[in-house]
Amino acid sequence: MNIESIVGSEQVCKGTDNGDLPSYVSAFIEKEVGNDLKSLKKLDKLIEQMTESKIQVEEQVLTISSEIPKRIQSALKNAEESKQFLNRFLEQETHLFSSINSHLLTAQPWMDDLGAMINQIEEIERHLAYLKWISQIEELSDNIQQYLMTNNVPEAASTLVAMTELDIKLQESTFKFWHKILKDKLTSDFEEVLAQLHWPFIVPPQSQTVGLSRPTSAPEIYSNLETLFLSVTETTNLVSYRTKQLPEKYSLPASPSVILPIQIMLTPLQKRFRYHFRGNRQTNVISKPEWYLAQVLMWIGNHTQFLDEKIQPILDNVGSAVNARLEFSRGLMMLVLEKLASDIPCLLYDDNLFCHLVDEVLLFERELHSVHCYPCTFASCMHILSEETCFQRWLTVERKFALQKMDSMLSSEAAWVSQYKDITDVDEMKVPDCAETFMTLLLVITDRYKNLPTASRKLQFLELQKDLVDDFRIRLTQVMKEETRASLGFRYCAILNAVNYISTVLADWADNVFFLQLQQAALEVFAENNTLSKLQLGQLASMESSVFDDMINLLERLKHDMLTRQVDHVFREVKDAAKFYKKERWLSLPSQSEQAVMSLSSSACPLLLTLRDRLLQLEQQLCFSLFKIFWQMLVEKLDVYIYQEIILANHFNEGGAAQLQFDMTRNLFPLFSHYCKRPENYFKHVKEACIVLNLNIGSALLLKDVLQSASGQLTATAALNEVGIYKLAQQDVEILLNLRTNWPNTGK
Repeated sequence: MNIESIVGSEQVCKGTDNGDLPSYVSAFIEKEVGNDLKSLKKLDKLIEQMTESKIQVEEQVLTISSEIPKRIQSALKNAEESKQFLNRFLEQETHLFSSINSHLLTAQPWMDDLGAMINQIEEIERHLAYLKWISQIEELSDNIQQYLMTNNVPEAASTLVAMTELDIKLQESTFKFWHKILKDKLTSDFEEVLAQLHWPFIVPPQSQTVGLSRPTSAPEIYSNLETLFLSVTETTNLVSYRTKQLPEKYSLPASPSVILPIQIMLTPLQKRFRYHFRGNRQTNVISKPEWYLAQVLMWIGNHTQFLDEKIQPILDNVGSAVNARLEFSRGLMMLVLEKLASDIPCLLYDDNLFCHLVDEVLLFERELHSVHCYPCTFASCMHILSEETCFQRWLTVERKFALQKMDSMLSSEAAWVSQYKDITDVDEMKVPDCAETFMTLLLVITDRYKNLPTASRKLQFLELQKDLVDDFRIRLTQVMKEETRASLGFRYCAILNAVNYISTVLADWADNVFFLQLQQAALEVFAENNTLSKLQLGQLASMESSVFDDMINLLERLKHDMLTRQVDHVFREVKDAAKFYKKERWLSLPSQSEQAVMSLSSSACPLLLTLRDRLLQLEQQLCFSLFKIFWQMLVEKLDVYIYQEIILANHFNEGGAAQLQFDMTRNLFPLFSHYCKRPENYFKHVKEACIVLNLNIGSALLLKDVLQSASGQLTATAALNEVGIYKLAQQDVEILLNLRTNWPNTGK
């Protein structure tokens, strides 16, 4: 058997390469035949397949052996052709390189000559352009110089405006040169005109003689003033000026620089201010801020008339929105702000000096705004005081001095006496001196901080005021507790009047526009910080509550407790005085027909005398509104007491019922007629009980039958209303009818 034909040429080669051909053949036969003898039948077919494979492999080998030489020859031919092409290209490149070098060598002299000519042309063009600008500048400069020599300042300013068109191209060098010369010239001329007008005015307006020393030339002076003012303003518009700014921590509002003419007018005053209030001058005393503040106010006042009458029309004629007087004030204010900013750190921790400075600054601000109409939107001293360190110190000092004043006012001998006790019309509230002084203190604090520039600062002062109110309430409570045993005494009543007065004033303040604005600001802060519930925010937003509600509620609670204590005290006294009246022999008293004249029960005298004396006493010691609450509370308790403890606890014959009615309607009720028109309406139980007890026999029997046989509530109510009973219930009336002993003997 041919082994290669059996296993195939590829497999035989692989087996030969591995050096294990016999093993491979054995494995192949084992795979195809195995141990099954029946598989030997496949050998013929297997030999046939292997033979065909051998033939195919041999044909492939012969084909490959014949094609490889042809491919090699073709590749060699292509390589030879490529080599020939490359040689031809190299020859062409060598020729071209030689030609180019020859051309460059020939053209180089021409190129050198042409480059030199181009450079000369460009340089000449630059020179021509530069000479052109120089010619224009020289022409403008000559014009400006000529105008200045002929003192034609307006034309010089106009020519300078034309020069600004060259500003960017010339990088401002020439423009700034002439601008400075022109500005200095205009400033000098403007100062000269101002000097002719005796500027600045150091004396008050009444003593000023502006323009009067040279009356014939006054029109010419004012004409020059207007011309120079406008010229200086025009040159100012050509460049931007930067004035000195205070640090950002003062949060000054953004504002443009003071216009140059006003700056020139301010210059002599600025020199005077710095001379007197800087350095070691005797006028520069840190403990006397009122000196420089008063000086600035005087300067503003001295120049207001001139600025309004002479300078403002100039600005108005050219359509300027600048206010000359406010510009002048704004320039002087910067001197004050700089002075404050430098002085405050030196006295920040000296309470007395710092407090004095704040007081003087506030007085200065008040006059500045009220007299000189300085806008609140401009930079002011309040911005300096609002700086964080200074402001916190201000709050601390304000609290300290307020507490000291509270100690002083409460320890004063006249603390609980009204200043207006001898003036009836003024003393309606019967306010003790300490309470009025305290509320005046709060009012002063409000005036001090109301012009602060930010709502957040105002809210901090509002919290201080609320703390002071709470502290004062606690102090009043402490004094009240010491007077509890004498709840009807003068001091106790004075404390009650004080509590009522403070609560009333705070309620009035809650409707003040200033505090309503603070309420809105507080609402925004609370909403941002989520410190209140939605209900509380809604109440604040709808104005149902106010910024003082917490304080008012505490004061009202204290007032109610004190009034209740007074009512209870008087009521106890009345009950003690009524113990004999309760035991009156209501069953055996003579009828009205048996008496010539009805008179007050002798046992009722102590009751009525006690009641009268206490009412008179408290009417004199309590204010009207408090006394009204007091007697109404007392009447309410007294009405129930007499009804339950005297009327329901006894039986009445005809004389007893008549006597009770006489005592009540002719003696008790009239005690309160001075305080209201119909006092019986406050004694509803007693009044209606007297009606029931004093019904004539027929009416009483009829009413009794109606009540007993009434089929519905409406029938009984109508019957009661018919006899004047509106307060008492049906059962109460039936009880009262049963207390009557003067029923006819009907055999029932």
